[in-house]
Amino acid sequence: MKKILVLGVGAQGSAAAKKLDEESIVSKVVCADQDRKAVDHLVKELTKAEGKVVDAHDKNSIVAAAKGADLILNALPLECTKNVLEAALEAGTDYQDYAGTTSLHEDWVENYRIQFDEYGPRFKAIGKTAVIGTGSAPGLICAATRDAMKYLDTCDTIMNIVWEGVITKRFLPFWWSPVTALHDMSEDAYALENGKLVRTPAFGMTINRQYNYMEKEITFAEHCHDEPIHYSFNAEKYFKGVKNAYFKYAGEGMDFCRPLARAGLLSHKKEIINGVEVAPFDVVLAHLPHPPKFREEIKEIIEEGLISDSGCMVIEAYGKKDGRDVKVETHVMAPGLLESYEKAGITAEMYLTGQGGYLYSKLFINDKFKTPGLFTSDMMSMEQVDLYFEYAKELGITLETNTTEIHKK
Repeated sequence: MKKILVLGVGAQGSAAAKKLDEESIVSKVVCADQDRKAVDHLVKELTKAEGKVVDAHDKNSIVAAAKGADLILNALPLECTKNVLEAALEAGTDYQDYAGTTSLHEDWVENYRIQFDEYGPRFKAIGKTAVIGTGSAPGLICAATRDAMKYLDTCDTIMNIVWEGVITKRFLPFWWSPVTALHDMSEDAYALENGKLVRTPAFGMTINRQYNYMEKEITFAEHCHDEPIHYSFNAEKYFKGVKNAYFKYAGEGMDFCRPLARAGLLSHKKEIINGVEVAPFDVVLAHLPHPPKFREEIKEIIEEGLISDSGCMVIEAYGKKDGRDVKVETHVMAPGLLESYEKAGITAEMYLTGQGGYLYSKLFINDKFKTPGLFTSDMMSMEQVDLYFEYAKELGITLETNTTEIHKK
């Protein structure tokens, strides 16, 4: 029987906790957060839950909550990651994180290098496994990208393409952490080009796509995300020698932030305005609504009315198969907002990210991660990938893949 500590009971952590509570192999789900109200609200909905108030800025507080745990699932803000990593090592538990971190170095890529080079050997030394970037993106999309490699002998280019097409009558530009979203929007993107990791302009390098389930053509742009960084580290072993990788994004959040970025309103640099020192980023953030996480909130938003309940998550991988130039197109099919609410009383974002992360947790609790050390979510064996998507079918999350030959002129 397994005991799981879920750190952070926001939209994603609460969705995972609910699924883990249903697992027969799980004896206890410890729901921990600094917000007592959120903890109590979640615990009341579960049958095997225990609530704890934890200060994630205090490593000892996390260690105490992790006593006897087999796995720490970290759904906290990025700045807390170092404390949680250290607590997991001290408590001697496996570790899973929905994201990367900003807590180890000022450079995003170096944060990954430090986790691989410093924390990887430390987890290996105690015989435990850490897997990071395990939400929907990164996470689910990385597993789907690994799956796409089955159809190629060599890979030249990967594009991860995401459209957040759920739009409500209520102003709600983000269905996940606004601070994380704004940070991503305010940064130049990362891309792998000709085998080297480079920075590309935010909102630039657009492509247009209209897949057969989309009512209109959508313009996707460069966006600061983890996936090209993952693939750059793992190009040879896991991605058939890929030389180019991009993350393309579209949706209401992008449409909202693009003019703000052009006006300098996503800048972190403080300035004096009418005698007051402020960072424009902080002003924008202070005026954004929090994403809904409770059933009653979500129901209220749905009843107010939807403008759109759509989206896409697609992997386009270009390379060679049997000497032919081919394109592999893999679509992640999953419930939208209405279906997610009907199935689980949660949003589509919670469904895809929270439960996409739960699928990695399910691999943990079933002892499918047997190699000690630290890994990103794309570093799974094909057997693990297949099992991940076997689990995903139970949630209505499936893959549709087609391969077409490219005839070059």
